[in-house]
Amino acid sequence: MVDRLTTLMERFQLSVSPADRVEANLLALGDQEQPTCLKFYPRGQADYGGQKDLLFAARVDWVSGHNPLMSALPKMVHFDLSASGDTLDLVQLMLSEARVHRCGAQSVINRLGEVLMVRLLRNQIEQGATEPGLLAGLADARLSRAIVCIHDHPGRLWSNGDLAAEAGLSLSRFCQLFAAEVGETPMGYLRRWRLTLAHQDLGRGDRVEAVARRYAYSSPEGFTRAFRKAYGLAPVALRQAVG
Repeated sequence: MVDRLTTLMERFQLSVSPADRVEANLLALGDQEQPTCLKFYPRGQADYGGQKDLLFAARVDWVSGHNPLMSALPKMVHFDLSASGDTLDLVQLMLSEARVHRCGAQSVINRLGEVLMVRLLRNQIEQGATEPGLLAGLADARLSRAIVCIHDHPGRLWSNGDLAAEAGLSLSRFCQLFAAEVGETPMGYLRRWRLTLAHQDLGRGDRVEAVARRYAYSSPEGFTRAFRKAYGLAPVALRQAVG
């Protein structure tokens, strides 16, 4: 089975920590006995609305500005815990750690939060998506194989034909389906993914020439033009800002 999430989990640092209602974007709701559902707001604060059944509130930070999966999630993700006993156990353990405030509780909550987010994302992929985007692409068993190849090997000199072969589709059908489900061309998504990773690497202080080679740009000048168009600044300026 194709692993659709590991590269995304590894490339984008995730943190989950208890938060007050004003800062939270993840809510666990239920009665005093046990939580019944989760509500996650990927692109903003939770719409709490004075709900009396709030058991736990947390802040999930997962580099939402450049994370394509976070951008593809709906405004609010609802997860029914009554249909997932092992995830319910996970949430109850997080609640216990948050309430008792034992030594190392924050570290435990963060680790459990990572597992919880994987469960939530799996559920979203399995449900599919009604709007074009990465989530819809990953939900398609054929397209997901090509998308994972892009994620795992961004520096390879991919062609549409190569990716169509990975998906097991004809070239014309692959390009048509990819555009319909993901909302952009395969090469457009590949370019955007490379630039996302390049932004991360430059933010760590990697040299512009090395980053350009890493992501299959034929010259640093070509990479600089593409990066400036995407982010509004030259890659050397980003590197110098963290140098």
